[in-house]
Amino acid sequence: MRNFAMNVDLHTGGAAYAAMKFSVPRAGTIMTQIENAISGPGVSNGAAPMTALSEPVKTVSKRFISTLTLAHLGLFTSLFGTMAVLLPQQIEAIAPGQKESMLALVSGLGALASVFANPLVGAFSDRTTSRYGRRHLWTVGCAVIGALALASLGLATAIWQLIMAWCVAAACLNGMLASLGAEIPDHVPVKQRAIVGAFVGGSPPMGTIIGALVAAFFISAVSSAYYSFAFILVLSAISFVISSRDPILPKSSLRPFNVMEFIGGFWISPKKYPDFAWAWITRFLMQLGAAMFTLYLLYFLRDKLHYELLFPGKRSEDGLVLLVVIYTLCTVISGVTCGWLSDRSGRRKAFVILGGLIKATGILLFAMVPNSWPLIMVSAGVVGLGFGCYIAVDQAMITQVLPSAGDRGKDLGVINFAIAGPYALAPVIAGLLVTQFGYGTLYTIAAAIVGLSAILVNKIRSVR
Repeated sequence: MRNFAMNVDLHTGGAAYAAMKFSVPRAGTIMTQIENAISGPGVSNGAAPMTALSEPVKTVSKRFISTLTLAHLGLFTSLFGTMAVLLPQQIEAIAPGQKESMLALVSGLGALASVFANPLVGAFSDRTTSRYGRRHLWTVGCAVIGALALASLGLATAIWQLIMAWCVAAACLNGMLASLGAEIPDHVPVKQRAIVGAFVGGSPPMGTIIGALVAAFFISAVSSAYYSFAFILVLSAISFVISSRDPILPKSSLRPFNVMEFIGGFWISPKKYPDFAWAWITRFLMQLGAAMFTLYLLYFLRDKLHYELLFPGKRSEDGLVLLVVIYTLCTVISGVTCGWLSDRSGRRKAFVILGGLIKATGILLFAMVPNSWPLIMVSAGVVGLGFGCYIAVDQAMITQVLPSAGDRGKDLGVINFAIAGPYALAPVIAGLLVTQFGYGTLYTIAAAIVGLSAILVNKIRSVR
């Protein structure tokens, strides 16, 4: 699928999902459990009382990691299942002669909505002084509104309807990503962030697989697929919220709200915070290359590899799912291994650089062996190995260069702009390259951008 590498970026652990167990509360007790869980004193995962602005030092529990991962998994299942399968299918049915350009339009506008939603939700959550904590209300609110928007996508019969519904859904899903992303520096100590990042970062590829399977199951009933995504999104968000508590931010710690100061806060001086600036630049380049690589992957299998001719009776979507499975397994193995090694050694940059270079190599292989299905599968595995190593440790490294504890959500939202922004820019660049020069040129340039991102990580000085 065209987004089986994101991170959105952000963020990685698939095999452990099978071991996750959680109980779903009865409908009549859900709200009571939510209130009991997220109200009261600021407690992180049953740890000793802590303030919202303190640096976490107590190791988080397996329950916290599993439910946080589950929340990300529900988010990315809905996001990538829609982006990678349902939207391309709907667009192809509505405008078959313009599917590439219409896909670029819908994807680009959705990404543009995400660009603004992510840092805004992060910034507003930083200032939230509710007795439920700073993040949980935003997580649940974005999940519910996003679910309604997803459900409405199933009723769309025209491109403009897809655009409107998808922009709302994408904005809410990325708003939820902002609030969930801030939970890591809020709760997880530095010594544990890479391994947590490995599990959380595995949710994009795993979500792609689950999303594809759900979409395939409801292949003749698109609206049912969207309803399923909506249900998964809300259930996974609630499961995390009722199992963890957010530290409460005292109103006395906030400065009076000033619109111009609030807007100005989104500019973080590269001169004052150079490592943050380089982290932003490297993540932007990594996501731009990844987005260019994944955007047209379904069409690559269908129109360049001619998957359906190679395997009569099979669909290109089947080949895409297989590639994502290979990619995900490699991502999980690499992410957990590199995350553990990084936390043990305290070193970050070497793993990030190595992961980025391996990923660039895998993308370049797609340009070099476009007509060999076995080698394409190998290439997907190489991309997964690189991405797992990169995303697990890069996410940990980024949390170590945030300017202040009081603005974690906003600052991570600014970093996530470097994720959503490329997905708005990539359709323009990739659409031009693939229509004018072909897939070989597209993947070669995407690999070069990813490689440059890895090399520039050396510019970050405050992290080993």
